[in-house]
Amino acid sequence: MSKNVLVVDDSSSVRQVVGLVLKNAGFDVVEACNGEEALKLLDGRKLHLIVSDLNMPVMDGITFAKHAKEMDDYKFTPILMLTTESDQEKKKQGKEAGIKAWLVKPFQPPLLLSAVSKLT
Repeated sequence: MSKNVLVVDDSSSVRQVVGLVLKNAGFDVVEACNGEEALKLLDGRKLHLIVSDLNMPVMDGITFAKHAKEMDDYKFTPILMLTTESDQEKKKQGKEAGIKAWLVKPFQPPLLLSAVSKLT
């Protein structure tokens, strides 16, 4: 049985690249273009991992993570932040919101897969 990953990013090209890397590694991928849309996908379906951007319109990644972690079905689902941000204060806020790992864009697919394998 393959594992399900939710990819949340306002850039369709990033969603496409991340989705392709994950699909080629055997994951099933669901996509959302911002945190608000992603929350609507948290409908009880089993997710093994969430990969989210930080800076998105409508709802950013940290706000999304806080909301996701408040939901019983997703409070233990690991979240990987995939973002251009490397600021220590943002990382601290992310950790406080329940984010388990932080990967800076641009990323190398093997590095993404290594992080994903540690979290799933």
